[in-house]
Amino acid sequence: MDNAVGVAQLSRWLREAAWPVWLAHGVDRARGGFFEALDLHGKTCSADFRRLRVAARQTYVFSQAHRTGLTGADEAVHLGLRFLERHAMHPEGGFAWRFDLDNAPIDFTRDFYDHAFVLLALASATAVLPAEHLRPRALALLDWIETHLPHPHGGYLESLPHVKPRRQNPHMHFLEALLAAYEVFGDTIFIERAKTLVDVFAGRFFDPTSGALPEYFDEALKPVRENGVFLVEPGHHCEWVWLLHRFQFFSPQQANLQDISNCLMIFVDRFGVDAERGDLIDAIDSAGTAIQKTARLWPQTERLKAEFLRSDKNAAKQQQSIESLMAYLRSDGLWHERRSAEGIFIDQPAPASSLYHLTAAILTVERLLQ
Repeated sequence: MDNAVGVAQLSRWLREAAWPVWLAHGVDRARGGFFEALDLHGKTCSADFRRLRVAARQTYVFSQAHRTGLTGADEAVHLGLRFLERHAMHPEGGFAWRFDLDNAPIDFTRDFYDHAFVLLALASATAVLPAEHLRPRALALLDWIETHLPHPHGGYLESLPHVKPRRQNPHMHFLEALLAAYEVFGDTIFIERAKTLVDVFAGRFFDPTSGALPEYFDEALKPVRENGVFLVEPGHHCEWVWLLHRFQFFSPQQANLQDISNCLMIFVDRFGVDAERGDLIDAIDSAGTAIQKTARLWPQTERLKAEFLRSDKNAAKQQQSIESLMAYLRSDGLWHERRSAEGIFIDQPAPASSLYHLTAAILTVERLLQ
């Protein structure tokens, strides 16, 4: 299969199957929220809660869908913004974490990871609303994060209240949101904060000895190790390759990022790909030993982006990333979220949160081929 043809197939699936089915079945218009997941057999949702993360991610998704002309997507964006403003705001600042189906908060934890996605949602919603309407809200959110979440040893707290261990993952998504905000709002504070995060990544997160990225850290941002090794998720290697590429587009003077990106992908090539199935497995250790040979959908989406962005582009690897992702997708716009270590897809609902990964990945490679 020609890679351009494969990307075109993914694009059609996203536009003609996934976005329409989630707009039709994934939006709870009666109560003004989004459903957490859709069952593969009836497109219904049995979850009795909502998450801030899903509200923010679906606002992003339907903003992108509106940009490409999906009728009714703008209404879903407005619904998402109303949810954030009317229901999700914490009385002491920031946003609550979890809600019942009537949108009342049931967990007031203020989670750094999810706040990053609220910032991404605000930036993305400029597809529907004027930037000058959303910019003050984005700046206010950034100010709240910078006031309440900085960690004394660098980076940010996991949440209020703070929990352990510390993770690279929320910082990664905050970088993503900052770059999106800088692109649409233009305020230099967004790119300045992005530079600080990239410095933390290059100087504290990335481990040059192994060429790998630890997932978990102690309070001082030292990798959490067991028997001398730390946990690695290959999908996050790929995600950082994408974000470092985006950052260098806005800040090309930053040095050594390409070398780090190359190291991340070399590690993925050596240890992260299942030899028989060809997809990314969930977890390995820093010595390259597989910890979880299961595979989820989202790492396949991140690998797709990375294969089309890496400096040593390889058509065969790009094709493998397309085919690996396609294996998870269903013709009805839903997908298989998890694969067992034996390669069998697990029958479980498709989570709404994964539509963000699919949307970002497919639109990214689409633009790269234009």
